[in-house]
Amino acid sequence: MLAAVLKELSKPLRIEEVSTPSPGPDEVLVQVMACGTDATDLKMIDGFGYAPDLPFITGHEIAGVVSEFGNQVTDFKPGDRVVAHNFFTCGKCLLCRTNREQLCIDMSGVMGARIKHGGHAEYVLVPARQLVSVPDGVPWPDAAVCCDAGITAFHAVDRAEVSLGETVVVIGVGGVGSVVTQLAKAAGAYVIAVDRLTVKVARGLKMGADVALNASETDVETEVRELTDGLGADCVIDVVGNKETLTYGVNTLRHGGRLLVVGYTPELYELSGRQLAQNELMLIGSRCGRLQDLANAVRLVAEGKIKSIVTDLYPLEKINDALDDLRASKVLGRAVLLTPAGRKAMEQV
Repeated sequence: MLAAVLKELSKPLRIEEVSTPSPGPDEVLVQVMACGTDATDLKMIDGFGYAPDLPFITGHEIAGVVSEFGNQVTDFKPGDRVVAHNFFTCGKCLLCRTNREQLCIDMSGVMGARIKHGGHAEYVLVPARQLVSVPDGVPWPDAAVCCDAGITAFHAVDRAEVSLGETVVVIGVGGVGSVVTQLAKAAGAYVIAVDRLTVKVARGLKMGADVALNASETDVETEVRELTDGLGADCVIDVVGNKETLTYGVNTLRHGGRLLVVGYTPELYELSGRQLAQNELMLIGSRCGRLQDLANAVRLVAEGKIKSIVTDLYPLEKINDALDDLRASKVLGRAVLLTPAGRKAMEQV
């Protein structure tokens, strides 16, 4: 099968022919139709975040059809349309048993990021219990991005407990931020989208934000205070997570407000304990999402309640072009790679 292989950190991926894997008793061999690529891949390629043993097949936003399966699999049949949850969890620890499986303390791998090869290939192995069915009619690229952008955004808004009438600031209007903006608005919030790129500021409005601010041209803290009659935001969802955004994110919160951190960078952030304590601020981390969050994201896309965030399509063989465009901030929403089978399927629609 054709695969994009990371052979050396900070180097382009190699497009190679590798052996097609065979499913174990509880595994499904998925023929990949589409697989997204995003900042997680860039971090990993640069040696930050996940650190897989090399050589390694990347790709964690996987959508495809069931090709083969092991003798213990009973829930799927050949041809079924599926997407894959990223986390290879133990299913036994307290976190797994209390619906927080993405925090599993005995995780055996992360799809396309750690130990387990991913979907930047024509086929990928996935445990059957990590698969979610995809209804007919959902385009392959939109199904694929549910596995990261969709699930992450749904989990973030859920964890932030966004509610009717609140003011929510969304920092970063890329893939995840585009979905967060839509979901926060659907929850009844007044949404302020923030980005440093003019095209993404405009995208924030297209995704449903009430106001969009350009952080490179305006003082975000001052603007948010003015928009909220001096009170500040009820909630800030930071999809970027660098020192600058975390600083003004905290400073835009009202007393009792909450900052939810989705994105992260190598930068460290200094937080005032006094500000945190005396203003009773809440800091909340959010990691990807649960299997049910993925199912919910797929459902909302299928029902047309989440607009497509896919803006750039590439053949799998051009993955390095996609990565270069990501680094150069040329991808407005989400970039998706199509395998040869995926391209054929898209042409037939």
